Amino acid sequence: MPRSSQSLHPPRTPAPPRPAATVLLLRDSAEGVEVLMTRRSSTASFAPGAYVFPGGGIDAADAQAHPQSTRRAGQSDERLTQAIAAIRESFEELGVLLARHADGRHATTEDIAGLDRQAPFAAQCLARGLTLAGDEVFVLAHWVTDRDLPRRFDVPFLVARMPEGQEPVADESEQFEPLWVRPADALARHRDGAFFMIFPTIRTLERLQHFEAVDAVLAACASEQPLWSSCPRAGLLGGKEARFMECDTPYGELALTCPDGHIAHALDWQTSQPVRLLKNVMRLTAPNPGMMTGPGTNSYLVGDADSGFIVIDPGPDDAGHVQRLFDAAAGDIRAIICTHSHPDHSPAARPLQALCAQTGRARPPVLGLPSAATARPDSSFVPDRSLLNQELLALDSIGLQHTLKVIFTPGHAANHLCLVLLEDGLLFSGDHILNGSTTVINPPDGHMSSYLDSLDLLAAACDAHQIEFILPAHGHVLAGAAQAIAQLKAHRLRREARVAAAMAAQPDGSLDQWVAVAYDDTPPRLWPIARRSLLAHVERIESLQH
Repeated sequence: MPRSSQSLHPPRTPAPPRPAATVLLLRDSAEGVEVLMTRRSSTASFAPGAYVFPGGGIDAADAQAHPQSTRRAGQSDERLTQAIAAIRESFEELGVLLARHADGRHATTEDIAGLDRQAPFAAQCLARGLTLAGDEVFVLAHWVTDRDLPRRFDVPFLVARMPEGQEPVADESEQFEPLWVRPADALARHRDGAFFMIFPTIRTLERLQHFEAVDAVLAACASEQPLWSSCPRAGLLGGKEARFMECDTPYGELALTCPDGHIAHALDWQTSQPVRLLKNVMRLTAPNPGMMTGPGTNSYLVGDADSGFIVIDPGPDDAGHVQRLFDAAAGDIRAIICTHSHPDHSPAARPLQALCAQTGRARPPVLGLPSAATARPDSSFVPDRSLLNQELLALDSIGLQHTLKVIFTPGHAANHLCLVLLEDGLLFSGDHILNGSTTVINPPDGHMSSYLDSLDLLAAACDAHQIEFILPAHGHVLAGAAQAIAQLKAHRLRREARVAAAMAAQPDGSLDQWVAVAYDDTPPRLWPIARRSLLAHVERIESLQH
């Protein structure tokens, strides 16, 4: 994990989340699944005026009501307590009661009219011979309120089918205007500015809209585990607050730069100035956006004003980018490292070196691995010195050290290497691991078996050096380094299985025929690029068969 001394913001303790539960009451309609939503009071302390699902805090009495509820065989005590809390809240707020009589009948409107929403809930149900239908409430998702907010909740989003014969009636104090709405319609109204919703509600509806029937939703939730869990993070886009889930590409960068929830980090891609990720790490993106480079090549500067800086991946030979790298380091560049020799990574090394020399400073060495004979002509590269595998490169500062460890990682290119900033547990992955896409393996310089073996080396490095964050050459910072690597390898192997299946189905097929089958989940416009990695998979599959 990064050293606290290198964090950009002073530490702070987010407010502790309060246990709560909310329930999505669902019904089928001719147009698809509908969900019951209601508008919160404009004076509510949390999300005033927002359209929400009924719910609220978990009370001690909810756990004590277990004997009055049905439960599934695999439903834990915690899940049952959450279900009972959701049942209680939906009754208190909307007059909807998930309970049954001894003969299996749903609670009736007469039952509901005979209950007081302000009086103890479970005791009233018991007096009327009603059993709470906890077994009919399933967990859909798990949300924890964002770290920056003063009121936070740890809340499962539960789902249940709306009981037949009941109609919602708002309490007119906490909730107003109950309505049935299709998830897609609620999202459209929100985009038009007429249906205010908070982030977890929006993202839940985005996923719910893909279900065609209530039965499909309940079947998906049968495992007793949430389909997703999230504690969102917030950053700035276009100067405005924007929130992200763990699956969103900016999430890891916010976890690195603002671990305690400060809303201070701008996520907009720009090339005019460096972006500080830690006190000792800056990123400067080159002005070379494109299909293969995404927002551009990320150059990194590691170090500080006392230690000087090491530049990682100086990028393309762009005079403005070279000057900005020089300026970001105040000219004090101690070394220039190229993770590999592709034309969007290494050509600026010599111009940057020359610029340093012109100012009278020491000439920083260009380090890396020479390009192999298999490299394309535009990827020819000869460093001043070849790095050694596992070599350590250290910068000394006042009371600090910044040490980069070299790890050879052939696969994307024969001369590819990665770097680990040991003191902060950061992996500079070059093109071996990207954020938002998978790297191209282009034979003969690219080699799939070597690429997968290198992923294993990086996974081992994550364990050995407690690496939490990956800083790629393209895209935002990735969090959960070990998990990201495992998922990337699994994705590659799934793709390889599809390639093998295409080859088996069409043994005399061409690469173009195979790519249309193995990459049918990819837009055809990308098939010429995918064809390169397909060839690498084909070579690997054939080598394993001999």
